Amino acid sequence: MFFNADRRLIYIILAIFILIGIFNLGTNNILNLVLTLPGVIIAITFHEYAHAYAAEKLGDDTPRNQGRLTLNPLCHIDPIGFILLIFANFGWGKPVQINPRNFNRNISMSKGEAIVSIAGPAMNFILAIIFTIIYFAIGKFAGVAFATSELGYCILIAVQYTAILNIGLGVFNLLPLPPLDGSKIFKNFMSYNARQWLEEHEMIFYYIFLAIWITGLAGTIISPVINWIYSGIFNGIALLFSLF
Repeated sequence: MFFNADRRLIYIILAIFILIGIFNLGTNNILNLVLTLPGVIIAITFHEYAHAYAAEKLGDDTPRNQGRLTLNPLCHIDPIGFILLIFANFGWGKPVQINPRNFNRNISMSKGEAIVSIAGPAMNFILAIIFTIIYFAIGKFAGVAFATSELGYCILIAVQYTAILNIGLGVFNLLPLPPLDGSKIFKNFMSYNARQWLEEHEMIFYYIFLAIWITGLAGTIISPVINWIYSGIFNGIALLFSLF
């Protein structure tokens, strides 16, 4: 009962985030929202697929049996996490369930879990590079007339948003707080007793997670990292295209 009460409180707080985002929508923000949707779907879908693919390669067929080894967005999108990613700038997909006991014998369960966990953010960073390349390719090869047209502008913005969203989702998931991927990666370097304590007190970290978003501390921590990574990718690919 206590856990259910805690979960209801979490949902209420998340609903407030969503309502604030909806009430803050203006005409320009609605357009930005539409242009953001493809990036959100792509980022979540490929992130969760990467988890399932990594687990499959390590010998665990749980994701395949549950229908998660697919690029169908409907299999990976969590409604609350999806809406929050749109309106509150943070969110998540439907977690991929794995069974570490099924991993190949030549790899430990903790190391296997860490590999599966890092696969999601790694996929997001790869997608950020791919879509930044697409952004510059459109600008270089589609012609000035198309790039400066209303349609071309919208496509370029949508592609750029997709790159930024993938970086954001990748960085966000690397935070060492349960239930994010970063905590599972970090647990690989912890002792057995420390991992047990972390799992037994997981709800505490849910509240810490909510607190850093409510206070705006998450933005203070994450935004500079996202900007730094995106600037590095953007400038690196811009330099590459300048050579052609």
